[in-house]
Amino acid sequence: MSSIAHEKAPYYFVPGPSRHPAFAAFGLFFVILGAAQWTNGVQWGMYALAFGMVWFLGVLYQWFSESVRESETGQYGYKIDLSFRWSMSWFIFSEVMFFGAFFTALWWARGHSIPALGNIENALLWPDFKAVWPSSALGVTGSPAGTVEPFTTMTPFWLPTINTALLLTSGVTLTLAHHALLADQRARTIGFMWLTVVLGTVFLFVQGYEYVHAYQELNLKMTSGVYGSTFFMLTGFHGFHVFIGTLMLFFITLRLQKGHFTAARHFGFEGAAWYWHFVDVVWLGLYVLIYWL
Repeated sequence: MSSIAHEKAPYYFVPGPSRHPAFAAFGLFFVILGAAQWTNGVQWGMYALAFGMVWFLGVLYQWFSESVRESETGQYGYKIDLSFRWSMSWFIFSEVMFFGAFFTALWWARGHSIPALGNIENALLWPDFKAVWPSSALGVTGSPAGTVEPFTTMTPFWLPTINTALLLTSGVTLTLAHHALLADQRARTIGFMWLTVVLGTVFLFVQGYEYVHAYQELNLKMTSGVYGSTFFMLTGFHGFHVFIGTLMLFFITLRLQKGHFTAARHFGFEGAAWYWHFVDVVWLGLYVLIYWL
């Protein structure tokens, strides 16, 4: 949206009645219903889940397209820009708490639960139990009765380190794209944005290969005790966030190619950049706590 349109925008934009919230709730109903039934072995749950996802994504496409039109026609002023910034800030804060809960679960298992199970009070129950981390062999943490198969833990070399380099590089290219946009260099901005999208996509493929390697060669699975469950919980949710962030950057790049955003007005770009940098920081924490410690 141009700065001139911004100056002429209303003090606060009040949207008219919309079908989108009700239609989105309708799609999410089938997503939850289908997922619950499919998890419990009901065959039609898979189709209900697929229908709900297609419906929901279609609603989001219409909803976001409408918001883009409202922005590009000069209906969003300073107050809307401010509300978007606060909304994105609180959303990222909720994501910090989301990952904070999982990091806390990892810390609690390593620092409290496992030592407590290995103390002298439990020696009569599991005399051969070894309170060590990670639980990579029979008779230790996750499997005092031998119910968890032995596995090999994931090391930082080389796939996680490659992914760390990819994400850090993507943060640099995104920052360069931002500075190019501030300098009103649209072609340069688009080039760096496409490079960022490619780096995020490559990260996802490398992580997928890492999971295949973990299952097939290391015998590391979600059922591999507390180590396996926390490993896949943290890295899997982070990978999902990388996927969402890559989609954000992809659509922002398409909008840049259509001539959207200016050096003065580009919070859609900034919001996606905030989210991507947050994803980078979370990965650095994962890289140290999961792969090195």
